[in-house]
Amino acid sequence: MIAVLGTLGVAVGLVSALGGAGTLVAARALKQPERCRQALAWIAAMAAGCALAVGAMEFALLSDNFSVAYVARNSTIATPFIYKMATLWGALEGSILLWALVLCGYVGTAAWRFRGRTAEPTVAWALAVMLGVCIFFFALLAGPANPFATLANPPADGGGLNPLLRNHPLMAIHPVMLYLGYVGFTVPFGFAVAALVTGRFDSRWLADTRRWTLVAWGSLGVGILLGAWWSYEVLGWGGYWAWDPVENASLLPWLTATAFVHSLITQQRRQMLRVWNLSLLIVTFALTIFGTFLTRSGVLESVHEFSESSLGPLLLAFFAVIVATGVVLVAWRGEALRKPASLGSIWSREGSFLGNNLLFAVAAFVVLLGTVFPLLAEAVSQERLAVGRPYFDRMLAPVGIALLGLMALSPALNWRDTSAELRSRRMLLPAAIGALTMVLSLWAGARGLWPVLALGLGGFVIGSATRLLSLGVRRNGWRGLLGRTGGGMIAHIGVGVIAFGFIASNAYGSEGEFTLSPGESGVVAGHEVTYLGLTDTIENGNRVVRVRVDVEDRGTFEPAVTRFAEFGQPISTPSVATSLVDDVYLSLATIPEEGSSEVALRVLIKPLVAWMWLGGAVLALGIAAALVPNRIGARDRVPRGGGARPTLDSAQERAGAATGERRS
Repeated sequence: MIAVLGTLGVAVGLVSALGGAGTLVAARALKQPERCRQALAWIAAMAAGCALAVGAMEFALLSDNFSVAYVARNSTIATPFIYKMATLWGALEGSILLWALVLCGYVGTAAWRFRGRTAEPTVAWALAVMLGVCIFFFALLAGPANPFATLANPPADGGGLNPLLRNHPLMAIHPVMLYLGYVGFTVPFGFAVAALVTGRFDSRWLADTRRWTLVAWGSLGVGILLGAWWSYEVLGWGGYWAWDPVENASLLPWLTATAFVHSLITQQRRQMLRVWNLSLLIVTFALTIFGTFLTRSGVLESVHEFSESSLGPLLLAFFAVIVATGVVLVAWRGEALRKPASLGSIWSREGSFLGNNLLFAVAAFVVLLGTVFPLLAEAVSQERLAVGRPYFDRMLAPVGIALLGLMALSPALNWRDTSAELRSRRMLLPAAIGALTMVLSLWAGARGLWPVLALGLGGFVIGSATRLLSLGVRRNGWRGLLGRTGGGMIAHIGVGVIAFGFIASNAYGSEGEFTLSPGESGVVAGHEVTYLGLTDTIENGNRVVRVRVDVEDRGTFEPAVTRFAEFGQPISTPSVATSLVDDVYLSLATIPEEGSSEVALRVLIKPLVAWMWLGGAVLALGIAAALVPNRIGARDRVPRGGGARPTLDSAQERAGAATGERRS
């Protein structure tokens, strides 16, 4: 019965998506715009069908209904409640089902938000494009990714997820945040295509998509950071980013979306970068589909990768359709998109944004090349190659340094041009903060030109953002913390804090490995760790060895290692003694022999790692502040003439600039 309800929900979703898209296209083709509103009922039915399917799957998981093949493969009776819920997105078919649910949520919300404007050509075509994406994913659920296949002879218990996916609560949060990011780009993509189809390139479509883009971009960024935290806490290798191809697949759309978030402002203020902005949105959405292909095609070997399936060619074909459609539309509208608008001066806000965009484009290309080159080489020569950390570090380090420099410079610049004298006055205090950061880092023991320079630029970024933020607060009170400018500067501060953690933990970490008997100690980077003893137990049929370790001035911690009966190989569960200064990271190098009390303990000292997670929280706070209008009732509206309405954000920027000139 559950499988029947789930299949019915998928069928309703697919038929409704087809009906809604057909209604919108027919209404525009027949020049009957009033009929577009009928699509709202189809969208509501689609969302209801998807909710029914997801509800049926969750009920099957929570009730241990092993007659559903997906439940039998991926869940067990002993699986804790939170991980049973998370099993929905722990394997291939369920992950597509969650994708469809998030997609329906976005499309339904967009339809409700623009319900009074469905007769407008841009809105109608945008909804039609979004429904086209829905059709593709519901077709996957109805065919090759059917989550409701049943078993004639259900087992008494299921197989369960990979143990790495059911040993930390972040498993219940990290994938959902990634999906909110990935899927959220469907809305701005729909409006970008609609603008190209209709030829309406004024600022209205940008105003319509700004907050949707911020939500998707922010969710993806937070999801990436949560994934790094999960890797750090779970995998036992002591790092948080390995340049794994699937990690790269999530980073790629974030890089291009970051470029769009900045260049969007340039188009609204200076009517520049039209082709660039439309192309960035199309590329960003295409990269989300490319990332989906990497994780669901079986072409990669990764802890993130889902089981091998037949979806690879379909996802790759969908990716090709998106890219080809985007290229054709941009080429078709190329003449209309060109607008005479000159840069004027590199010492301008738009100049810094253009440089920012070029650097993000370079970073995306470097990551894309390092990700796909091994796949292309293997397809041609049948030899498996790997592109590792040295390539990415060597290629991206200069880009990262340059981006930090631009982030520090940009808040000090006006639109069109900024005199050298004014730049100097505005940058004096932030530059002093950056220099002081370098001095303090040297005093604390930091060495090496590039790491120390990067730490100084991180301080420069924080000082520059704080300067502009304080000007806004002086002028507008607490409202100076909101809107595009206030939220953007808070986000910049978060990035500066993340930079401190990333640079320090990578450049100045220490490591030691000890074979210890109870009562023996080891010292790494001034931290003494003492092995107190172990417990060796059987839990749910799996051998679990927990080791008690005393970390001087931090307390007692219990790293563990588990040998899962169904997987065979031991899996380490690290324990981390965290502080704002550094982390003492403890893990077992091997599983001890039965009856032995001797252990091989690995100890890593990771400076300032906690600053990455704190910086991520500040970044998320800044994005949330940017979503809030800095005046109650203010909205991203555009007057009938089609030009961009002056907002409080732009007024705040002008006021901040004027105040800065008077007080510098």
